[in-house]
Amino acid sequence: MQDTVIGIVAIAVGALFCFRGFIALRLMIPLWGTFAGFMLGAGLVANAGDGGFLRTGLAWAVGLGVGTVFGLLAYLYYEVSIVLAMASIGFALGTGAMVALGVSWSWLIILVGVVFAVVLASVAIAGDLPGFVLLVLGAMGGATAIVGGVMLLAGVLETSDFTSEYVTQRLDDSWWWYGLYLVLAIVGIAVQSAHADRLRASVRTSWVDAGGAELRRH
Repeated sequence: MQDTVIGIVAIAVGALFCFRGFIALRLMIPLWGTFAGFMLGAGLVANAGDGGFLRTGLAWAVGLGVGTVFGLLAYLYYEVSIVLAMASIGFALGTGAMVALGVSWSWLIILVGVVFAVVLASVAIAGDLPGFVLLVLGAMGGATAIVGGVMLLAGVLETSDFTSEYVTQRLDDSWWWYGLYLVLAIVGIAVQSAHADRLRASVRTSWVDAGGAELRRH
């Protein structure tokens, strides 16, 4: 049951971020942050004990709590929203790349994911991130979430695999999964690129224009 629920949520959130992430970033980034926070909180509980991913009420409670905090902070402040968005996208892309390369589920996958997360978050905060960069990365991150959700619904992947070191050995890495990811990412970029006028502005400018606040003024 939990595989189905998480799969549906992953597909829904991934689709919104893939096809509408930059167009409606004021709402989409907090939503993505809520989902990322939920997965992080549940994952921390799973790694701290031996109950498995989302196997206990505590995991759900912590996941919902962390997700709510992340979502609210991301909705209120640009700096928080962009760090959460870029860090979670970077982690998803980094770990996804390692899994695609057949690397065993170990410290290396997590390390690469964290490195990607830190790099993207640092770049986003250090500079005034161009809108097109977030659009492309958002489409790729959303496509990753969609494919992961479809895998959960198809039974190719289980939530219990998220904390397993053998996850890459269980995955059916048939070419069509990569094909689906590529198609989704390309379509997501194309759909959002239709709003070319928005792309000329930076992410920060678009955020403020949509009514968002900043921790510090420029």
